[in-house]
Amino acid sequence: MKKKLPQQSLENPPVLQDGLIAGWPICLGYVPIGLAFGVLAQKAGLNPLEIGLMSILVFAGSSQFIAVSMLSAGASTLAIVMTTFMVNLRHVLMSSSLAVFLENVSRAKVSLMAYGVTDESFAVNHPRWSQGRWDIDRALVVNHSANLAWIISTVLGGVGGQFIPAGALGIDYALIAMFICLLIFQLKSRIYVITAIIAGVAAVVLALVIPGNSYIILAAIIAATIGLVAKRYAQ
Repeated sequence: MKKKLPQQSLENPPVLQDGLIAGWPICLGYVPIGLAFGVLAQKAGLNPLEIGLMSILVFAGSSQFIAVSMLSAGASTLAIVMTTFMVNLRHVLMSSSLAVFLENVSRAKVSLMAYGVTDESFAVNHPRWSQGRWDIDRALVVNHSANLAWIISTVLGGVGGQFIPAGALGIDYALIAMFICLLIFQLKSRIYVITAIIAGVAAVVLALVIPGNSYIILAAIIAATIGLVAKRYAQ
């Protein structure tokens, strides 16, 4: 009589395989952006070691791009910290959405999960968890394979940046292009469009009257507040 295989092994692929299959598009997308960031960071005065440490400790592409751009512009430490803090506040909302799936997970794994949450990993993990076919181990593979791809790409960009002239290949436009893409994907309704327009107009107006880079924070707060109020009245 043939011995039957456990039902779980028939239905669930190995954890590593499942996570890598789900996460490889993120890794593929991180490579060009990471290389571009590495080049920009090198032009801003960071060496490959500093670039690698920044990617390990921060692991937030948009914030890293902003920080490097503000460093190049001579912004103060406080302005850089506050700006990147505001940009990263969205991770609180994403983490809150994921928290409902982590009730019986150890603190160590929750900490590792929190470290690896990005827009892209959230978009991959959350739908699978919502459908009841995901777990913390597979999510961690997605998060940290993407993390590894990002770190390696940014360091390689930093190493190669010394051979690329400043402004070549349109790399200095990478930050603007990335945020335009992020903005477009956020325009889900009329309120989001209006909020984006308010943020843009407020930033331009405030930039003309307020020195430094604090106008970015003020414009974001103004637009977000107006958008929140408008959304509540629209419901």
